[in-house]
Amino acid sequence: MHVERHLQSSTNRSVWAAGDSADTAGMPLTPVAVSEAKVAASNMLNGTTTPDYTGIPTRRLHRPRAGARRPVRSRGQRPGARRRDRYSDTSNWYSSYRIGGSTDAAKILIDRASDRVVGAHLLGPECGELATTLGVAIKLGLTTRRLRSATAAYPTLGSDLGSLL
Repeated sequence: MHVERHLQSSTNRSVWAAGDSADTAGMPLTPVAVSEAKVAASNMLNGTTTPDYTGIPTRRLHRPRAGARRPVRSRGQRPGARRRDRYSDTSNWYSSYRIGGSTDAAKILIDRASDRVVGAHLLGPECGELATTLGVAIKLGLTTRRLRSATAAYPTLGSDLGSLL
């Protein structure tokens, strides 16, 4: 009897797919394809693992730069019902204007019950790095208290994280 493994073709057991060629829940992003390729390789050898799509940040490449982490939501939950949204216009913050940022903002989505970051929308020149940090926080289920306790390099947008929360 054959054990079905994630990312293996159901019609041709010799075919495996990842990234854009696979029909998965993952977004069409290079880091997602790399993660799926690792899962496929593991499953080819002997595993039965599946990719974890939690906390994968995205970034739009335009002026001004924007980054996003889609909110994590339970099935049937109304958007914002159990969330506390923290919006900050960071255009006048030192980390923004020191590099010429003029249109900078952050909206951090926090689950009220667990105090965990569940999503974010970021706008500004260096938001890609902060989107990565928030993606890791979402994946690991970090609370805002834990994130505030971290020390970041200064002056960076990451050093503003505590104030954004």
